[in-house]
Parts: sequence; C-alpha cells; structure tokens
Amino acid sequence: MEIGITTFVENTPDPATGTLLSPYERMRDLMEEIELADQVGLDVFSIGEHHRPDFIVSSPAVVLAAAAVKTKNIKLSSAVTVLSSDDPVRVFQDFAHVDLLSKGRAEIMAGRGSFTESFPLFGQDLKDYNELFSEKLDLLVQLNKSEKITWKGKHRPSINNLGVYPRPYQKELPIWVAVGGTPESVLRAASYGLPMALAIIGGNPERFVPFTNLYKQAWQQAGHDANKLQLAINSHGYISDDSQKAASEFYGPYAYLMGKIGRERGWSGMSREQYDLMRAPEGSLLVGSPQQVIDKILWEHELFGNTRFLLHISVGTLPHAQVMHAIELLGTVVAPAVKKAVGEKEGKR
Repeated sequence: MEIGITTFVENTPDPATGTLLSPYERMRDLMEEIELADQVGLDVFSIGEHHRPDFIVSSPAVVLAAAAVKTKNIKLSSAVTVLSSDDPVRVFQDFAHVDLLSKGRAEIMAGRGSFTESFPLFGQDLKDYNELFSEKLDLLVQLNKSEKITWKGKHRPSINNLGVYPRPYQKELPIWVAVGGTPESVLRAASYGLPMALAIIGGNPERFVPFTNLYKQAWQQAGHDANKLQLAINSHGYISDDSQKAASEFYGPYAYLMGKIGRERGWSGMSREQYDLMRAPEGSLLVGSPQQVIDKILWEHELFGNTRFLLHISVGTLPHAQVMHAIELLGTVVAPAVKKAVGEKEGKR
C-alpha cells in the first residue's frame, strides 16, 4: 500500500492567539513539509486547489513544480484539480511540466471540487456542474493518450488535429478521479479504467463500502485488468506522541475551520463531543498516537482493500513544528508498520 499526505494548504488564525501567518510564511512551511515527506519515505504528497482566502493554493501545478526540484522520490499530485472550471489542455500541459521537472513523479487527481468559487471566477455556470466534469474528463483522458487530438464538445471550443505539448516524462500521466460518494462519479472512474480516490470526512467509514464495491464491480464489468485497479482512501487526521496530545493539539484548528465552513453551509459548529466521537475507533478522524492511526488505517484497509491511503494534514493551521512531527511519525513509524502488516496479509493469500 502507498501512504502519503493531502493538504489544502489552509491558512487560518491560531484559535488560541489569533496569529495568522503571511502567505509567504505558509508557503515556506509547505515546502519544508513536502521535503520532509520525501525524506522520511512517504509515497505521495498531494495539494488541493481553492480560490478563497483561507486556502492559499489556487494552482497546485505551480507549487508541485517547485516541489519537484526539491524532492527525489515522492509522487506529486493535485488533490484535487477542479477540472470542471479549468481547461483540460492547460491542465495537461501544466502537469506535463511537473512530470518533466520531477522525472516522472507527477499525477493529476481530478474532481468536481467541494467549493464553487472557481465556477463564476472562470465564467462557468453551476447548472452545468455535472456535465462540465464529464466532458472535460473525457478530453483530459484523450489528451493523455494522444499527442495530436481531434475533439468536439459543448463547453469548450473544438480541437482539430492539433498537437499538445510538452509531453510528460511518463508515457501517460496517472489520472485519478476523486469522488465524495456519488454512484455516478464511481461509475465514471471505473468506466474509464482510472484509479479512484474516495474522501471520507465524516460519519462511519463503513457506510462507504458499497461505493468501493460498486467501483470494483463496474471495473470488472468494463473489462479492465483486475491487477491494475487502484483505490485510495483520503481521511482527515493527525499524529502525535500519544492520544490525548494529538487530540488536544488538533481540535482547535480543526473545529475552527470546520465550524467556519459549516456556518457557510448552514451547518452547526463542531463541538468537542462530536469531535471525540469522530476520533472513536469506527469514526472518520484518524487523530491519535501512531498505534491508533496504524490500527485505523488497517481497519479501513480491511473494509475497502485500498491500494493507497492519504492522511489529510492539517485541517485548520497547526503550528509548523507539530505538522513536521506528524509527518515524521507517519513516515518513520506508521507507514512501515502498515506496509508490513498489509504485506504479511497479502503474502498469506
């Protein structure tokens, strides 16, 4: 199993002091976090795209290109590229550059996005939300397979036998489809034979088993090679030396940001009682000691049979030193233990 990190590069005030980092300081910290993730042997580092003041990265490819020349082994992905409001040609070109700079470590995680600010910003109509993604994913997949392309759609000007350059270092860029739990999105990923990333940010993870089963069934029915199926589980989480330390450090920033987003969407704020329930053994949060996080990753692997796990650090801005320590624990303690346990289990089959 591959293990890595996702981040939205949030930049929110310290809930205790009100201190807010400058965008420069937050970006500087991010670069150090990516470098450390590479040094401790994590497999993937992925960055989300947003167009709002509390998340500072609007162009993951630009940041990943900077990370490409600072790292040696780690895969560099978006999480997600909001494909519905972007131009697939430009997305492909941007990530081809990242791939060349990194000698074949770039990936695209394409999704519709859980925020909608990019749609009016780039002149897209939200009523076309589903149709935009379906059409643009089709174009992106074709661009990835062919140097020259002829294509016609509804929401973008046609392309008539034109070349798209540069080509990536890899023969094809890995394109993951990120889903939040809608059957339509699951079936779309399976029909194209693309790996799927499932984000679990609330509730009991067991309720997502039908979606991963649907993906596997649809993959098989489409005639794709079962050995090439890839499935990622993305979860919010944080690791510290012991359970209570992790819980207390993560709660303030997490509750601040989730409460802010909740109020925007008409939800209630995040209470400590709700938070503790989400940290429970069958909850969605992976917040605790290294062993607690190991146990929950392995439990989710039993549920889903996933080939990749990505821990979303952080939700709300944690002190940089705490994030660095969590990354170190994930790479040096959690990941080796998980991989050993999964390898032993698969070796017995």
